[in-house]
Amino acid sequence: MIYLAGDVQGCADALERLLAETGFSPSRDRLVVLGDLVNRGPANLAVLRRLRELGDAAVCLLGNHDLHTLAVAHGVRPLHRNDTLGEILAAPDAAAWVEWLRQRPLAHVEAGWLCVHAGVVPQWDRAQTLALAAEVQDCLRGPDLQAFLQRMYGNEPARWDDGLRGTDRLRFVVNTLTRIRFCRADGTLDFKTKDGAAEAPPGLMPWFEVPGRRTTGEPIAFGHWSTLGLVVEPDLMALDTGCVWGGRLSAVRVDGGRQELVQVGCSQAQRPGA
Repeated sequence: MIYLAGDVQGCADALERLLAETGFSPSRDRLVVLGDLVNRGPANLAVLRRLRELGDAAVCLLGNHDLHTLAVAHGVRPLHRNDTLGEILAAPDAAAWVEWLRQRPLAHVEAGWLCVHAGVVPQWDRAQTLALAAEVQDCLRGPDLQAFLQRMYGNEPARWDDGLRGTDRLRFVVNTLTRIRFCRADGTLDFKTKDGAAEAPPGLMPWFEVPGRRTTGEPIAFGHWSTLGLVVEPDLMALDTGCVWGGRLSAVRVDGGRQELVQVGCSQAQRPGA
């Protein structure tokens, strides 16, 4: 059985409940976690340990919170007031966890589903999305990780161009795969609005509603957008249902053409907005 799961964000007990609810067996089953493995929740090390224990049975994508963890660990960004990364950074084997995180992918295909943390811009098809994700993954896994992390942050460029090169190209790819929610019809990214789809400001729309999107009809699963809510459609899944904020951890079974939803709560959830 193959499951795609939304943002865990340090909710170890919800992860355990999900594995128990599905009867998950690493020798038989497979789990794809759609990024944001850690941060804001209370048990980040336990989440990392459990996912690593699953070995090749778990594919763990990088989300914006996971990239933030790498940046903090390398002294590129400060801890935010609401971060809960202290136990990872203070662990005796902190360097090993940073190394494990930097090896995770940014995009993955499982059972025909293109899996990303946040989304894709309308100009990309599946092949280009995977190729661009691989470019960033090479930087994350390479010898100049700290230098890359220092250049990674920023909101520009805001629109894709096949001619983008160097830092601008890599930053745009990171922003799309880990931060996108709304964009304009021409694919220009917006990072100000974090509300649900119904609250889109004039001229903006959810990335998956852009007319002419090259991945239209391509099954895509993503997390990141808790205010959007659960979406389970034949070719689109939004699976961040705000577990860390008192919502649920959601997963959908996708093998054999199935779409079977499993949801569990998190007794360790934080207050909304904390």
